[in-house]
Amino acid sequence: MPEVQEAVLCHHCGEECKNEDLIIEDKHFCCVGCKTVFELLQENDLCGYYDLEQHAGVSLKSKNHEGKFDYLQNPDIEAAILDFKSEKLHKVTLFLPAVHCSSCVWLLENFHKIRAGVLHSRLNFIKKELSLTYDPTNVSLKEIVELLATLGYEPLISLENTVAKDQTRTKKSNRLLRQIAVTGFCTGNIMLLSFPEYFKLDLQNDVDAQYQKFFLYLNVILALPVYFYGAADYIKGAWVSLKEVWKRNTTTLSVDIPIALGVTALFIRSLYETLINGAGAYWDSMAGLVFLLLLGKWVQKKTFDYLSFERNYKSYFPLAVEVKNKDHFDYKNVDDLRKGDIIRIHNNELIPADAQLADGKAFIDYSFVTGESEPVSIRNNEVIYAGGRQKGQNIELVVTKEVSKSYLTQLWNQANFKEEKEVANTKLADDFSKYFTYITLAISFLTAIYWAVVNPETAWPAFTAVLMVACPCALTLSMPFTMGTVMGIFGKNKFYVKNQNVIQKLTEIKHIVFDKTGTLTKNNDYRELTYKGESLSEKEQSLFKSLALNSTHPVSKLVASHFDKSEELIFDEISEMEGAGILGYIDSQKVQIGNAHFLGVPQHQLDKEARVYLKIGDTVKGCLKTRPVFREGFEGVIAKLKNSFNLYLLSGDKSTDKAQLSEYLAEDHLHFEQKPEDKLHFIKTLQDSKEPVLMVGDGLNDAGALRQSDLGIALSENTQAFTPASDAILDANKFSELSNFIEFSRKSVNIVKLSFLLSLVYNFICISWAVSGTLSPVVAAIFMPLSSISVVLFAVIITYFSARKSNLLT
Repeated sequence: MPEVQEAVLCHHCGEECKNEDLIIEDKHFCCVGCKTVFELLQENDLCGYYDLEQHAGVSLKSKNHEGKFDYLQNPDIEAAILDFKSEKLHKVTLFLPAVHCSSCVWLLENFHKIRAGVLHSRLNFIKKELSLTYDPTNVSLKEIVELLATLGYEPLISLENTVAKDQTRTKKSNRLLRQIAVTGFCTGNIMLLSFPEYFKLDLQNDVDAQYQKFFLYLNVILALPVYFYGAADYIKGAWVSLKEVWKRNTTTLSVDIPIALGVTALFIRSLYETLINGAGAYWDSMAGLVFLLLLGKWVQKKTFDYLSFERNYKSYFPLAVEVKNKDHFDYKNVDDLRKGDIIRIHNNELIPADAQLADGKAFIDYSFVTGESEPVSIRNNEVIYAGGRQKGQNIELVVTKEVSKSYLTQLWNQANFKEEKEVANTKLADDFSKYFTYITLAISFLTAIYWAVVNPETAWPAFTAVLMVACPCALTLSMPFTMGTVMGIFGKNKFYVKNQNVIQKLTEIKHIVFDKTGTLTKNNDYRELTYKGESLSEKEQSLFKSLALNSTHPVSKLVASHFDKSEELIFDEISEMEGAGILGYIDSQKVQIGNAHFLGVPQHQLDKEARVYLKIGDTVKGCLKTRPVFREGFEGVIAKLKNSFNLYLLSGDKSTDKAQLSEYLAEDHLHFEQKPEDKLHFIKTLQDSKEPVLMVGDGLNDAGALRQSDLGIALSENTQAFTPASDAILDANKFSELSNFIEFSRKSVNIVKLSFLLSLVYNFICISWAVSGTLSPVVAAIFMPLSSISVVLFAVIITYFSARKSNLLT
């Protein structure tokens, strides 16, 4: 038996080398691009890149970008992208979706060594943003972008790059970090200065007593920024909640109220103990509590801060487009397009504005906008809507509407896009905060009244003690730490949620609505093509492949790819009827590919699922049918979810897959040929029942429905790009885990409830003690942080344990 020869792998990217002539120092390369990258690294003594990870590079089959980045030579467009511009210094920040490992970081942070003129490079791995400083007299932005693309890190540059970034979230995040830093500093020092109180040191002389008094007063000074700066948001939140109760005559009290009361009681009681009695107080308890609260808030906010959950059409549109200027084309910012401009669109480019076809053959794929997977053939002077994607040769269009007035932007003119979407607090949080607040206030005032009658001197200490120890640490600490842990676990499984409320809301969902194309099925690039008809000889397969290669129509490309292994032949004569088919002659033999009418298919050979028919001479050989490829695990996900939820399908496609889908979903829950506004209206109708709705979609056609729904999950092949506004982003490869994510959300809420129970035990013990009027400051100082820390540790440990049992952690 002959020995099987091992495949030769590319030294750069690890793909199989089909051309073994590309060899440098016994290292093989699969293409010129990979060889070029290695040479760049070798010339600059950077081959340690490969020591960090074998085959660390990205496959590069070509470094000819065919003018793809020529628009960056336009000074106005370049200026719109740059962060800073001067005569000899430019700064720019580029988003690189392909960054994936430590090797990428190493290479990109040494980018200034690879290209002369680049002065400094810095990569934010979390956000996948590369900050570059370069000398424009030595290197241009276009050259930098082309080199990055050659290296395998093509930047994602869209119209959104020219919009001034909202700094509000950044400012809030920076303020929170400052609050944590100040509070943490004060907390550490307060605890250090409280050691004499902890150990009840017997002070033998006046000097020691004076030092102790000095430490107590120093604690007062350190506690001021903790209360007035660190706890400011909670105090403000409590005040706002009380005003809302007064104005709207509602009974719902914010959980900020008992927090603010507890912190305030600690502050006032500690002032009294320190300044009046000269005794130890609760300064460390107050500072430690505020620090933990702020830390929990930071964990919640920062878990997936690098992901963009809010997107509009600018995130998807190209930055620039070619516009006709007399007898030539120049690049122009898409935002500057005006009615009457003639633009040129290349193969697979997105059309940024409503326009009419002026020249060329247009086959427009509207799947990203309408959900319809079949490309549409457009004739001259017919309207092409923004958001469509050209499939085939270059075409010229006359703009009929500006970008801001196009059909696509109407999605963002809906009322539900004009305000920031907030996921409402869950029933669990609302109920706990309302009842806990009322019960705490009732116990504290009843305690004060009782002791005012029995022993007036004990009334004030007992009243403040109840408020201090009854702080709702279960909700304010266990909730964010538990949910932050769950967010991290979900993130490791490529499911990214916007905030902790999303996890809680998942447990209350009653209806789930799915898009079809790109959601339940893979996108159009993964459609199955099957042949039905007479058996074809190798010669016949070659005829159909060769004829199909002479057409730019998407269907012809599918035919050619189906017979990919066949020999390519040259036809003597070819003619194409737009939107119908293509005809050719070879050695006096007639060959046709097209629709039933064009080929004259007899009635008995018609197939409603046929995409294209094949004919040689007068004989119809058969047809090719396409069907979507459903995502792996699709049947299992639907089977699990249908037991607990009402499932619906909204698709922009025609109902060709209705029979297949009716095996899994109720037939009256399947809705096809749905426009974006139809989907949005359907979600609103479901919400009229006052039951929460979850929408799962992937394209701009789902944007309105995702925004309107109580929760929206955007499915994406690339979680860093091309996802509509949503509350969560799910990697398409993890679709089969959707039911597990929802189930684990329920488990996490149960863990929070267990944390509540543990906290209630602590509160029952401490409140009973505080009501008796015998709770000393030192004991409270030990008990309060102990209870808070133990509740947090309990929640986090149980969450990890539960995740392992659910196979979400290995």
